[in-house]
Amino acid sequence: MKPAYKMTEVGVIPEDWLVKSLGELGRFKNGINKGASDFGHGFPLVNLLDVFGIPKLCTSVTDLGLVNSGDTERKVYDLKKGDLLFVRSSVKPEGVGLTTLVPADFPKTVFSGFLLRFRDFGELADEIKEHCFLQAGFRRRLIAASTVSANTNINQHALKKLPIWYPSSKPEQRAIATTLSDVDALLGALDRLIAKKRDLKQATMQQLLTGQTRLPGFSGEWEVIEFGDVAEIRNRKVLASTAPHGTRCVELDAIGQANGRLYGWIEANGPSAKYRFEAGDVLFGRLRAYLKKYWKATFSGICSTEIWPLIPKNARLVAGFLYQVVQTNSFIETAGVSYGTHMPRSDWGVLSRFPVALPLPEEQSAIATILSDMDAEIEALEARRAKTRDLKQAMMQELLTGRTRLV
Repeated sequence: MKPAYKMTEVGVIPEDWLVKSLGELGRFKNGINKGASDFGHGFPLVNLLDVFGIPKLCTSVTDLGLVNSGDTERKVYDLKKGDLLFVRSSVKPEGVGLTTLVPADFPKTVFSGFLLRFRDFGELADEIKEHCFLQAGFRRRLIAASTVSANTNINQHALKKLPIWYPSSKPEQRAIATTLSDVDALLGALDRLIAKKRDLKQATMQQLLTGQTRLPGFSGEWEVIEFGDVAEIRNRKVLASTAPHGTRCVELDAIGQANGRLYGWIEANGPSAKYRFEAGDVLFGRLRAYLKKYWKATFSGICSTEIWPLIPKNARLVAGFLYQVVQTNSFIETAGVSYGTHMPRSDWGVLSRFPVALPLPEEQSAIATILSDMDAEIEALEARRAKTRDLKQAMMQELLTGRTRLV
């Protein structure tokens, strides 16, 4: 053990740090419960969706819902600067007990019964509260103390017993919080830049894929033709169990929503039928709930029959241009015309009649290159954000355990 450190119930921490249960540090209060007729009018209400996954509550009540609450209720369920709101219940364990800091007094505002308010006695600086309850060790203990039924739940009695460890010095608490908040600001800036680049990509698609804006050096009329005349499904099915050893199988949940990413695959096995696909094919999710799942294959393999491997039918359509067309809102809306009630699927008979405007293949390739470059820029920004997020997690582990000291 390093000098000036000590062993505690939560592990090794600096000698001048404290370990206390949440019940020693403050009081919990369950949120307000009202009948259905009481919602939609009255006074501001902080509900589950206002805080879930959001580390700091918005500073305006105009975005909040309303509930019919009396004077006494607004005093009992009030929200003051420095309060924390814990999520009581979550479908997935990782969502239970997430916290949101209340950054200012919220007059005449109450909080929902899906939440728990924690009001501390003043030992924690407001700034550190936004971060210390997200530390991995604390989260593990909280999830372990939860109960599971239809959802994963936590109550105030379990929360009171949970230990939290922190610097005894508020200047050190604030120094840690400032460092982590700086990384949060960088993540926020990256989020805004990614959103801006995505909006720009959508606007550019609208201009280039309709011929409203032409690239330099190209002229001539575009031909409007039905999608099925230039594209088709690679309709080659195979049993997964008969695929060669090592064949990669892509399932629908492995394709990102509206971002063209593939997040993994499994090795082909089992008796179910699959589509074969080749590198360069455009995989498009045909279930109505997953219409924005698309990926341009970078390897050959097999995929779920809930995915269409789309390919050019002839030389009039370039594969890269096809990949951009399937991302357009108009194409996805047409794919949404589906059949079936349990799991509605796109109807190829409808989609094949989708009108697509085609320039000559050379112009298609030029357009596809520009849009592909924009995709690559967005992907690079997303990778940078992911690395920054991982860096923050590592910093939290160092700073919120005292392994690295700032003061």
